[in-house]
Amino acid sequence: MIASRIVTTARLWFVLTAILCLGFPASTTAQSASRSRSATEATPKKTTTKKTTTRKTTASSGTSRARRARLARIRAEARARALREAQEPRFKLDESGTLVPDVRAEAAIIYDSESGQVLWESNSQNQRSIASITKVMTAVVFLEDSPDLSEEVVVQRSDVRQASTTYLKAGYKVTKNDLLHLALIASDNAAARALGRVSSLGSDGFIPRMNSKAAELGLTSTSYADPSGLLAANVSSAFDMARLITYVSGDERIAGVMQKQSHSITAGRRVITVHSTNQLVMNGDVDVQAGKTGFIRNAGYCLATLLRLPQGGPQVAVVVLGAKSNAGRFWETRHLFNWIASKAEAVFGTPLQAATATAD
Repeated sequence: MIASRIVTTARLWFVLTAILCLGFPASTTAQSASRSRSATEATPKKTTTKKTTTRKTTASSGTSRARRARLARIRAEARARALREAQEPRFKLDESGTLVPDVRAEAAIIYDSESGQVLWESNSQNQRSIASITKVMTAVVFLEDSPDLSEEVVVQRSDVRQASTTYLKAGYKVTKNDLLHLALIASDNAAARALGRVSSLGSDGFIPRMNSKAAELGLTSTSYADPSGLLAANVSSAFDMARLITYVSGDERIAGVMQKQSHSITAGRRVITVHSTNQLVMNGDVDVQAGKTGFIRNAGYCLATLLRLPQGGPQVAVVVLGAKSNAGRFWETRHLFNWIASKAEAVFGTPLQAATATAD
């Protein structure tokens, strides 16, 4: 019995040894080989995917750059085309079949300052925001009581707060004459506010007087809300502004300032030099008797001017409201000026050589 058990045990041990020696190594080897093949096969696939992704990313990036460059060229060409078109005067036939200007601005007028006759107009009675053309009336009301322009005043924080365009700082000491020049030449908003504040009326009485003065002058479409023009509630029409710019041309204290290309003021140890916002004045090729620019988003680009026709001819007020660009308001004004100069013999009974003002 014992011998039989020993033999059986020996046989089992032999079988187990055989399995361990022959079976497991083979299986392990197969699994290792399988894993090795899998790893070997997986590696090229990852590399291929990475290269493909890189190629796709590079191609996509190149396409995007090309698209952006193409769009940039299209925009540049569109801007250049719009610029060329804006520089060229446009004309149309009116109801009588006469060739007349066709402006791009929202409203415009050519007004005979001598007779009060409207020589040409487009939406000239429409009430619109006038932006800093407001400062023309600011100057009128400030000068009504003939203030001492050499008197010094101190700029207040309320003058410069959110003033947008200003060369002043709180605490500066400047003369009333400097404030007037800053407001009319550089369209300085803080200067316009300060003029109202230091006037004999004070800030509270200044705006009501601006409105009553407009009523006295028969400017029926005109209403003021602040002395700078920053508020969209400052409204008027091209017709009213033509009449106002004609009115102030008779006051040398205002017209004389508007005709200056630059002005320097002294504030403490600083010397501040400002230049006219009116390109017609800066270029000097048109005889500007008076003029004021204006811009806020609600108003567009505006310009009210009184111009003398060539060869000492008559004066005409040309007002452009709601032009599409800064340069556009000057081009439109020049186009209208040149057109009326070419018609001067028929309109005024005096032959005049057509103006040759460029649209710079």
